[in-house]
Amino acid sequence: QVQLRESGGRLVQAGGSLRLSCAASGRTFSSYVMAWFRQAPGKERECVGVISYAGDTYITDSVAGRFTISRDNAKNTMWLQMNNLKPEDTAVYYCAADLKNSGLRPGEYDYWGQGTQVTVSS
Repeated sequence: QVQLRESGGRLVQAGGSLRLSCAASGRTFSSYVMAWFRQAPGKERECVGVISYAGDTYITDSVAGRFTISRDNAKNTMWLQMNNLKPEDTAVYYCAADLKNSGLRPGEYDYWGQGTQVTVSS
């Protein structure tokens, strides 16, 4: 198994930038996919981006052009770079990982971090 921990969430003004980190520890896997999800109050958990072990990425349309997902397998770390933040980006952001070729549904991921709060003020 792998343990995940997010960090970097904070209060930021609209138009600002933020970089979230997800550190993975525990058992080493031959390959895995990682993803960022977010959940705003009263809304379902939403996939923000997915990144394969090789670095192929998917970014959801609602944040495309503003957010970038990346990873460094040697450091067991994944990042979410968020630029030009908007109030609607306010949510708890979660790191997720799985050994399978997982997609956009939360139920496809076996490993989750505790979440980190991102609040964008207007």
